Amino acid sequence: MANNFRNYTLKAAGTTAQNAYAVGAGVQATVIGMTIANITASPISANVILNGGNITGNVYLVKDATIAPGGALVPVGGDQKLVLQTNDNVKIVSDTMNSIDAVMSIMEIT
Repeated sequence: MANNFRNYTLKAAGTTAQNAYAVGAGVQATVIGMTIANITASPISANVILNGGNITGNVYLVKDATIAPGGALVPVGGDQKLVLQTNDNVKIVSDTMNSIDAVMSIMEIT
């Protein structure tokens, strides 16, 4: 089994939930860091959602969190990690169009 550290980015996400990361076939993954930045001049409300794989429906990691203009939210990092299995998806959505940049640091085991 190989361990690979990778960064995944999402640029200008908005009001439609977008996959920030989807776990591929035969892969196990651990999110070791996630930062969500507000790239607008107004406060926004953001959600981070986990679904797919063995999960029925959406599970919220973050629900309706307010992020100040130019501010950021770090839902995963430090002591908290997020373990993902094949076909799991991490999605990000905001209440404002084109308002979020996101970076995820992930260790993939293949």
